[in-house]
Amino acid sequence: MEMICAIVHQLTRNLTPEQIAESGFDKYYVDHTLGLWPQAAGGTPFSATVFQSKGDPITDLHEDMAAEQKARTTYDNILRLVKDPEVCDPIRFLREREIVHFQRFGEGLRIVQDNLDSRNFYACNPSFEKNCPKSDGCA
Repeated sequence: MEMICAIVHQLTRNLTPEQIAESGFDKYYVDHTLGLWPQAAGGTPFSATVFQSKGDPITDLHEDMAAEQKARTTYDNILRLVKDPEVCDPIRFLREREIVHFQRFGEGLRIVQDNLDSRNFYACNPSFEKNCPKSDGCA
């Protein structure tokens, strides 16, 4: 978040009111001045509803991995559109972190799967479900 804030600051610090209006940044500016307000590129504000958690390690690790891939794709899209090295260099760094995070979550998923009965990967998790026999899957 701090890196994104720094990029937004660098890109907006010297804008004139005319440039703000011409760029389409005026509606955002009216609400947030030049401060960072988390929202999608389409303008949808951040909400805690974007957090996905089921309390099951397999489900949650898959969700975490998907989130890392979505972030990486967003950075790829930014790099296709932006050519300013002061923006691209930190975005490349953030993109690399998403790849590493994806790999670490994948390793965590493998550890979880190695420690569960393989017949229960998609049926149930015996650690959480009382009526889930380890040998037969969910009844």
